[in-house]
Amino acid sequence: MAADYSASDFRKGLRVEADGIPYVISEFNFVKPGKGAAIYTCRLKSLIDGNTYVKNFRSNDTLKRPDLEERTMRFSHKEGDEDFIFMDENFEQFTLSGKVLGDNQYFLFEDCEVRVLYHNNRPVDVNLPTFIEKEILETEPGARGNTATNTLKAAKINGGFEIQVPLFINQGDTIKIDTRTGEYADRVLKK
Repeated sequence: MAADYSASDFRKGLRVEADGIPYVISEFNFVKPGKGAAIYTCRLKSLIDGNTYVKNFRSNDTLKRPDLEERTMRFSHKEGDEDFIFMDENFEQFTLSGKVLGDNQYFLFEDCEVRVLYHNNRPVDVNLPTFIEKEILETEPGARGNTATNTLKAAKINGGFEIQVPLFINQGDTIKIDTRTGEYADRVLKK
C-alpha cells in the first residue's frame, strides 16, 4: 500500500481516509500565521454518508490513502422506496441506498452505465454519465413565441425531481440534464 498523505499533499479533490472512513477534500485553505506552524483547513465530504466536516491540520499531520477501486456497472432496477440495484459484467448485483445516491437517484434509467466507487470492497458512490436525457412530465405551458433563455420556470421529471427550465420548454419535451449540477443543459429535438 502507498504511503500516507502529509498535510502538504492536501488539495481539492484528493481522496483520503480518517478513522476508517473515506473522504474527498471539497475545499482546502492554507494559512501561515506570523508565529507557529502552518494550518491547513479542509472541508471533508464523507464518501459513505455524504456529510461534510471542517478539520484543521498542522503541517506534520498525515491522513491515510484510502483503499478505493472504481468499477463499471449498470443500473438494473429500483426495489422499494430506497434501494437501487446495480449489476456488473458478471451479473453480480449490489444494492445502494437512495441516501448515498442523493439527487443522482433521479437521473438513473434502466441499463444506465455508471462508475461505482468501492471502499474496502463496499460500494460507496456512483458517478453517472455527465449528461442524461429526461422527459418533462409536468410544467406550466410556455408563452407562444417566447424563446427567452434567461427566464426560468419549474418542471418535474420522473421521480418527482424538480428542475428549472427555460420558458419555451413544454410538458412532453425531452431535455438534457447535467448530472454534476442537476441543472438544465439543452433541449433535445425529436427526430
